[in-house]
Amino acid sequence: MNYEQARMNMIEQQIRPWEVLDQDVLSLLGELHREDFVPQSYRQLALADVNIPLPHGEVTMTPKMEARILQSLAIEDSETILEIGTGCGYFTALLARSGGIVHSVDIYEDFSREAGEKLKQHGIDNLRLYTGDALHGWPSEAPYDVIAVTGSVPSRMPEYEEQLSVGGRLFVIVGESPIMDACLITRIGDDEWSREYLFETDLPPLVGAAKTSTFEF
Repeated sequence: MNYEQARMNMIEQQIRPWEVLDQDVLSLLGELHREDFVPQSYRQLALADVNIPLPHGEVTMTPKMEARILQSLAIEDSETILEIGTGCGYFTALLARSGGIVHSVDIYEDFSREAGEKLKQHGIDNLRLYTGDALHGWPSEAPYDVIAVTGSVPSRMPEYEEQLSVGGRLFVIVGESPIMDACLITRIGDDEWSREYLFETDLPPLVGAAKTSTFEF
């Protein structure tokens, strides 16, 4: 398979049409090889517009969603980032190449371990990987300039917002299948946040998220 041609097609046919035009984001997608992170049996689908299956019944986000999230968060190179859900480690790599230090938490130990090995192979070391339950955030390292939640939650999780620094941004997908809202939340003061709805999508929930209490935006 010609991965370089497939990568170009991914960028031009999937990602640009989804309003991702930030050149830094596009360049990073071209440089960081997604096929090195997905399960070997799905390597040839790494650049396709699909959610790739992972162990434990999990899936990856699509490349265009990863790109859109990265553009929306507008990460600066000195910012501290929390990723909830390490998964295969590709989005972790994108975050680490964009910002300062990444704290990435996954509930599955094998995800954290295998992602760590892949990230090390790519020389990405400005991160800390944890195995644990970050459904309510990861307060031990808060506050964060950026929080990215890679699974959905059925309703608002105010704990995430409280763990942002002033000026910090949170990406989270809220709702229930088949229609969920991708939201960008910015902390603009000690007790004030702005909310922007980016697009509709459908993504499996974080482990345990269905048991959370319901809050409304």
